[in-house]
Amino acid sequence: MEHKEDLVNNVKKQEDIGMLEALFEGAIWRSRFIVILAVVFGLVGAIILFIVASYDVASISSYAYNGLFAHPHPEKFHENIVGAIIGAVDLYLIAVVMFIFAFGIYELFISHIDEAEGHGKILAISSLDQLKDKIAKVIVMVLVVNFFQRVLHTNFTTPLEMLYFAFSIMLLAIGLYFLSKVGKH
Repeated sequence: MEHKEDLVNNVKKQEDIGMLEALFEGAIWRSRFIVILAVVFGLVGAIILFIVASYDVASISSYAYNGLFAHPHPEKFHENIVGAIIGAVDLYLIAVVMFIFAFGIYELFISHIDEAEGHGKILAISSLDQLKDKIAKVIVMVLVVNFFQRVLHTNFTTPLEMLYFAFSIMLLAIGLYFLSKVGKH
């Protein structure tokens, strides 16, 4: 009899442990929804960056109009126009990083985006490594664009500075070449 009671008690303990384990695992699983904050604010950040970059382009348009038709070109007119447009492209690229991040986090932690089905695989992300890879590539492009924006406002006074500039462009080209090779394998 005692053996039977011990067996019943052990079964009850295992049931209690199983129930606690199920509750705990359910709580852990549902806690993934906290990433909704990163998704929502990532999307908000991307939208803000798109608006700011668009406003910058609109502002550049009025500056260009005034520089072209109102009076002779101001000093460094072309550099200022190109620099401002490159700055806007930079903001657009950062906004794209935010979108990729938000979509990727959502797909990894919450759910597959049904609406994206059939619209290509641009944002299809199935692992954290894929997400990091996509974000890293766009960030490299942001850095390249930022580099060229800064170069526009640089004055080269010696041949050595021009050599450094040529060397930096060569390094960027080599880096982009290898980055494209990594994405294909």
